[in-house]
Amino acid sequence: KRNTELREIVKARHAEEEAWRKQNPELAAKMDDWFSGNAPKVDWSALVQKRDGATRAASAACLGVLSEQVENMVVSSADLCNSDKTDGFLKHTHNLQADDFSGAFFQAGVAELSMACICIGMYLHGGVIPACGTFFVFSDYMKPAVRMAALMRVPIKFIWTHDAFRVGEDGPTHEPVEQEAQIRLMEKLKNHKGEDSVRVFRPADVDEATVCWKMAMENMSTPTALIFSRQNITSLPEGNNYEEARKGAYIVEGSDTDFDVILVASGSEVSTLVAGTELLRKDGIKVRVVSVPSEGLFRNQSKEYQESILPAGSKIFGLTAGLPVNLQGLVGANGMVYGLESFGFSAPYKVLDEKLGFNAQNVYNQVKNFLSK
Repeated sequence: KRNTELREIVKARHAEEEAWRKQNPELAAKMDDWFSGNAPKVDWSALVQKRDGATRAASAACLGVLSEQVENMVVSSADLCNSDKTDGFLKHTHNLQADDFSGAFFQAGVAELSMACICIGMYLHGGVIPACGTFFVFSDYMKPAVRMAALMRVPIKFIWTHDAFRVGEDGPTHEPVEQEAQIRLMEKLKNHKGEDSVRVFRPADVDEATVCWKMAMENMSTPTALIFSRQNITSLPEGNNYEEARKGAYIVEGSDTDFDVILVASGSEVSTLVAGTELLRKDGIKVRVVSVPSEGLFRNQSKEYQESILPAGSKIFGLTAGLPVNLQGLVGANGMVYGLESFGFSAPYKVLDEKLGFNAQNVYNQVKNFLSK
């Protein structure tokens, strides 16, 4: 008897929906599109990033574009929207409230794990493209949810800012060191479809950040981790072909064709390598600089492409603001990585850069020493 009752209820519901579809064909088409699982169509052509800025600010600009073009996107932040710059989205909408669901921004409070789980739930319900942001160091709290999203192939966008020891005055509790190595392990872990379980991007400057956001919105089969800087970053040389970032790693504009050494990094360290290159060239050393926003994507390219960027037998030096292991797979057994092997310190970030050796002069010193061996 109950089975019969339920069938009548479902029949009536389908009839109600069919009548609604006939009365609202445009809304019905929009609902079908939202529930299709396809990537939204986004026109990025009007976006011009301000050079030499922080990549978190570049992310805010990208979120501004998305807020105006992707109606079914919901962005959340764990108490930090003005710092993680998810407010770039909020400025074009308003907060969800208990009695008002017309907004598209969810203020999660200091509850990173809950935030991530709720956003995953939004996607599993269907019709919603969720993104959530906080400081990168707090990704630790979110790890169980990140793993579940990876296992379930939920294309959530994780926005993590304040990506290194340059958080400075907040002290070592807020400075990620080992977190990049942890999330990049998920690039190496495959899901049951054979894909990298999480796509990870750490862009080198504001324009590379735009390309990374484009790829994040196009990726509807796995979670994407976007790792952004707190501090301003000197933009890469004019004429740099940022679309090459789609291959995970590429040669930065201005590199020497015949090189003595390859310098490799992700994030803000790429511009530090470019600055160090100027000093090395004064000594007659020819340099290739390689930006690697996503090692996972790079490893998915052809062997020929990988060899063209990082030829076997080359002398390769890596610079990372995290654990050296971040780049050891790229520099190879005969390469060298200069990284951070301890917790950070409490001081302004420019002081930390100098004290910890993340500057052009130390790149010069380290590479000269590496080549001499």
